[in-house]
Amino acid sequence: MLPIVFINLDSDILRREAMEVEFRECGELFTRLRATRWTDLTTEERDHLYSAELNARLHHKPLVDGEKGCYSSHLRAWQWLLDSPHVALVVLEDDVRITPGFNQAVQALAAQAASGSAQWDMVKLIGRSIDGKPDRVRRRQPLCDGLELIEYARIPSRTAGYVVTRQGAHKLLEGRVPFGRPVDVDLRFWWENDLRVLGVFPDAIGHNETTGHTTIFHGESRETSLRARFRKFRLKAAYNLLDLWHHRRLGSP
Repeated sequence: MLPIVFINLDSDILRREAMEVEFRECGELFTRLRATRWTDLTTEERDHLYSAELNARLHHKPLVDGEKGCYSSHLRAWQWLLDSPHVALVVLEDDVRITPGFNQAVQALAAQAASGSAQWDMVKLIGRSIDGKPDRVRRRQPLCDGLELIEYARIPSRTAGYVVTRQGAHKLLEGRVPFGRPVDVDLRFWWENDLRVLGVFPDAIGHNETTGHTTIFHGESRETSLRARFRKFRLKAAYNLLDLWHHRRLGSP
């Protein structure tokens, strides 16, 4: 099995305890990665990680502190991998539920990463099912008994769980600092740093009962102005066109 880290704020004790129960029940070893609280960083650290200018150009509204801290936590997970001897890493957020297919999926992905046969930098362990929607798929190939490796027609957002290789972590750390979008949105722009993102079907993880109680927007407004909503619509249309163009450029159907 690959090493597993789960991202968790010091203050989210109930989430941490729920994750510890999940791992005890599935018999896997794990490491808690202390999540970054944005307000604990120095001004220099914040300026290094987040660009307001990039945000104004690439996203429809400024990021709240929780979103910045979330992105920073994933950056730390990718650096954790590069500082280790491992070929890949399982990264989980602290509101997931381990499904019966989790161990099998991770073992199969670990084998590909170790053999050098992996044709991916990142594999998402859950897709759009959290929204009750099916993923649109371009290609499928067997991964292991009962599971498929899928190429998305459009990469779903969500960073609840994924496997990332050393090469993927290197690409992300090299090309995503500073950042201007939320991490789940940024990962959808795969062509910006040639990030090969696939998924598994059926999902290898689910969400637990804490999912609806996010701490990312705690105490911060989620309201979006009419101007921001219109800008979001324009950016979404531009994304769809660019995503299609880059797939066709690479010969994808």
